[in-house]
Amino acid sequence: MDPDDEREALRQALSRVARGEAAALKDVYERTSAKLLGVCLRILKEPGEAEDVLQEVYVNVWRNAAAYDRDRASPITWLATIARNRAIDRLRARGPRPAEPIEAALEVADPSPSAETALEAADHHRRLHACLGELDGVHQQAIRRAFLDGETYEALARRTGVPVGTMKSWIRRALIRLKACLRR
Repeated sequence: MDPDDEREALRQALSRVARGEAAALKDVYERTSAKLLGVCLRILKEPGEAEDVLQEVYVNVWRNAAAYDRDRASPITWLATIARNRAIDRLRARGPRPAEPIEAALEVADPSPSAETALEAADHHRRLHACLGELDGVHQQAIRRAFLDGETYEALARRTGVPVGTMKSWIRRALIRLKACLRR
């Protein structure tokens, strides 16, 4: 939608909200909530708190939509100002947060794997794919589809036109060859 058309649609929706039309508030919400949540998040930094403030913003819009003056600001500017002010009010209300010394950061666990673990995983991944490449096409496809794509033995057997027992045997033999290859 053209920005001017969007602006006008939002102005009309705010006028309908001022007349008490609940569906118009839903329209305003759908058109603006992502942007206003972003405003709240930038200020508050905590998603839960930002969502609470966003709810307060739309309650305020419901109660005060008649106060919107199209000659003073665009609808999104008016709404963003309300969101900004509410978020700042919330920030002030929670007061100063106790600061911890920088040394406390040393005790914060890093959930990501260590560089050594990441290198080992990459090496294992490379070796596994190299060993998969050593299998013939039918066995390689059976292993990939069973263990990487999650297909059942029955589905694989139907796809290749062999009995389920044969498919299980192919996969078992392929796994034995993979295991031997990975041990080398």
